[in-house]
Amino acid sequence: MAIFTLGINHHSAPLAIREQVAFHVETLPQALTSLVRAKPVREAAILSTCNRTELYCATDAPEAAADWLAEYHRLQRDALAPFLYTLPPRDAVRHAFRVASGLDSMVVGEAQILGQMKDAVRLAESAGTLGIHLHKLFQRAFAVAKEVRTTTAIGANTVSMAAAAVQLAERIFESIAEQKILFIGAGEMIELCAAHFCARQPKQVTVANRTVERGRALAERFNGHAIRLDALADTLGQYDIVVSCTASPLPILGLGMVERAIKARRHRPMFMVDLAVPRDIEPEVGELDDVFLYTVDDLAQVVAVGMESRQAAVVQAEAIIDAQVDSFLHWMASRDAVPLIRSLRDVAERARRHELEHALRRLAAGDAPHKVLEQLSLRLTNKFLHAPTQALQLSDAETRKALQQAAAQLFHLHPDDTH
Repeated sequence: MAIFTLGINHHSAPLAIREQVAFHVETLPQALTSLVRAKPVREAAILSTCNRTELYCATDAPEAAADWLAEYHRLQRDALAPFLYTLPPRDAVRHAFRVASGLDSMVVGEAQILGQMKDAVRLAESAGTLGIHLHKLFQRAFAVAKEVRTTTAIGANTVSMAAAAVQLAERIFESIAEQKILFIGAGEMIELCAAHFCARQPKQVTVANRTVERGRALAERFNGHAIRLDALADTLGQYDIVVSCTASPLPILGLGMVERAIKARRHRPMFMVDLAVPRDIEPEVGELDDVFLYTVDDLAQVVAVGMESRQAAVVQAEAIIDAQVDSFLHWMASRDAVPLIRSLRDVAERARRHELEHALRRLAAGDAPHKVLEQLSLRLTNKFLHAPTQALQLSDAETRKALQQAAAQLFHLHPDDTH
C-alpha cells in the first residue's frame, strides 16, 4: 500500500476549473465514503479550499481516484487531465509537508491552510476513511509545520488574503474609514477580512448570512449589524465595499442585482472581493464600468509583493521538510516489513513452545536439569539456523552472495566472522 496525492491547485488550474471540482463541507463525509468504496482506494482524505482540491489516498492504483474525482463532479476525465497532478509516494509526502507548512500557498507562509488541513483530517477520521498510513502522514505533517514555524521566519510579516484585499480597496478609496462595508458569509475567511478591514474603522459594517444568528455574532464583534441573504437585493446599493466568501454552490450576486445596485448608487464606484470557490459573484459583474471586482486569483499580484524577504526562510524550511520526508518514508518501508516480521516471530514462537514442552517432559522423566538445558539450547539453535543455513548452501552463486550480505546485516556479523 502506497500514499498518493492527486488534485488541482492555483498553480495548475485557473479559478474557472478549480470551482468545478470544489467540495462543500456538508457533502464531504458522503464523498469520502464514496471514494473509499471506489476500490482499490483503502484510505482517503480530501482537502478542498479556495486554492486547491486534493485527494490524499492510500492505494496501489491512483488512477482509480482520478476516475472517481471526474465522475463525482460529472466531468470528462480528458477535460480534467491537463490540470490534474498525481504525485507518487515520495512527492506526495513532501507535498503534504509543504502544504501544511504554508510553502505551497498563494501567500507563502500563511497559517490558514494548516487549520484547513486539520479540519480535513477530522472529517476523514469521522467518516472512517483515515487509516494508519494517512493518520501517520498528517500527524507528521503537523509536526513538520510546527518545526518550520518555530525554527524559521517563514511566518514573519505575513501578507494574508485579507490584508491583500484591504490593500486593493485602498487603491480605490482614499480612506476606508469613510466607506460602508458588507461582508457576505460568516466563516473563517470573512472573519479574517472583517478584522483587517475594521482595523481601518469603516463608517458601517454589515454581515449578511444565511443564518442570521451566526452573522449577528460576528457583526457584534465589530460594532456592526446582521441581515439575511434574501435582503441583499434591496440593500446592496448602500455599500461601497463588498467582500463575499460563502459555501454556496451557485452565485449569490448576479449581474442584474449588481446593475440595479450601481444605478441606485448613481454610479458611485463599488469595490467587490469574491473569495469563494465556486464564485459567489457572477464573473460578468466585473465588466461593469463602476465595479472593481477581484477574485482569489487576482489577489496573487498583491500578495507577491514582499515575498523576496522570505526566501532565506523558505530554503531553511525546505531542508527541514526533505529530512522529514526521508524519515517518514523509512517508517512506510518498515510498515511493509510488518507481515514478514510477524510471520518470523510466529515461527520462532512455535519452535520455542515445542522445545519447551520437550524439555519439560525430559525433566519430568528425571533427566538431569543441566543436560536438559544444554539440549534445549542446542535444539533451539539448530531449528533457528536450519532454514537460513540450507538457503545459503543450496543457492546459486549470485543468490548466495546476496544472502551472505543480508545475513551479515541481519546478524551483525563483522567481516572477520564470515571467513
